[in-house]
Amino acid sequence: MFARVSTYETGPETVSDTPSEDIVSRVRQIPGCKGIYYLSGQGIDKAISITLWDTQEAMVESRQEANKIRKENSDAEKIEILAVEEYEVTVSSLSD
Repeated sequence: MFARVSTYETGPETVSDTPSEDIVSRVRQIPGCKGIYYLSGQGIDKAISITLWDTQEAMVESRQEANKIRKENSDAEKIEILAVEEYEVTVSSLSD
């Protein structure tokens, strides 16, 4: 599994602390997408999105569409994209 981590700067002009259901749905419809997490900073002006991908190839092939969605969302929500990085997930463990 692979992950794309995007870091954003928010501020007083930020419209929403979370992406819309439409944005989440569009990301989930990209082939190979396994899921999405969105983390809003508490007391800091930052947010992070983490998208998970079946394979490295799926993550690479999704770049163009993901960049488009990210740009549209950041413009609409008035947040700044600080960084976009890609990783291999080497450990995954979640509890209910």
